[in-house]
Amino acid sequence: MNEQENVVDLLQDIKGLLSHTKKVYNIDDLVKYTGLSKSKIYKLSQLKLIPAGNNKHIRQLFFNKEEIDAWLLGEPNLSDEFLERQFNEQLLTNKKPRS
Repeated sequence: MNEQENVVDLLQDIKGLLSHTKKVYNIDDLVKYTGLSKSKIYKLSQLKLIPAGNNKHIRQLFFNKEEIDAWLLGEPNLSDEFLERQFNEQLLTNKKPRS
């Protein structure tokens, strides 16, 4: 039984490694790849602070792995405080009356 568990663990590890060879990630893939929470990714997407696909015919978020890698290496500010401040600023901007 122990050998079977080792094989299952090994196959799960291989599956995880293979998922990182994808060129395009959905939100779940990006959570696994970056370790960021879904809520943080959604906030970043809403604020346009993370590179995401812009196909208006697809309602689901998609992310290009190469763009995400470059973005991550650019040391983005991912602190909750920064994101809250940006989100609040966007809300205030959207509430201003238009002339």
